[in-house]
Amino acid sequence: MGLNDINFVGKRIKELRLLKDLKLTDVAIHSGISKGLLSKVENGRTIPSLPVLFKIISALKENPAVFFEKMSESKHIPFYILVKEADYKPIEKEASVGYSYFHIMSESFKDVTFNAVLLKLSPDAKRDLVTTDGMEFIYMVEGNIEYQLNDVIISLNQGDSLFFDGRVPHLKINKSGKEARILVVYLLFN
Repeated sequence: MGLNDINFVGKRIKELRLLKDLKLTDVAIHSGISKGLLSKVENGRTIPSLPVLFKIISALKENPAVFFEKMSESKHIPFYILVKEADYKPIEKEASVGYSYFHIMSESFKDVTFNAVLLKLSPDAKRDLVTTDGMEFIYMVEGNIEYQLNDVIISLNQGDSLFFDGRVPHLKINKSGKEARILVVYLLFN
């Protein structure tokens, strides 16, 4: 896993929390952060500041060296990064039905982190409105969906794209009867 993989932190926190049989609420309380913030970190929807990250590691009763031991230096060819579809990794996000996310790639820069995922949205998909600490761009690879931004409903068809502030509560809704495939690009604020 590369240093720029923002999903590492959230996945590792969740992995250790579940391994130690700790509840989200307990880790949040001992970290001095909200349960909602910890959930966003675990699901790759926000990046914790360094002090918050170390408070979480401490609440997990983990040594920082052990926390980061699975992380290795990333070696990229300077001109491009190639990720084959076979290398897309499933991502577990907040409780939902019919939302299958696959990590494509992530890169961190000074002020922003780029994170691209493929979402397969089944017709019976269900979850609550969510927020993300950054901007989102979606491109409809296949299918038709409705996109809810607060109280506004936007119809999207294959080939359509949408760019919006992810801090606005939002939800993808598939009423088409067929699976939709969506490229989601997050620009997360560091």
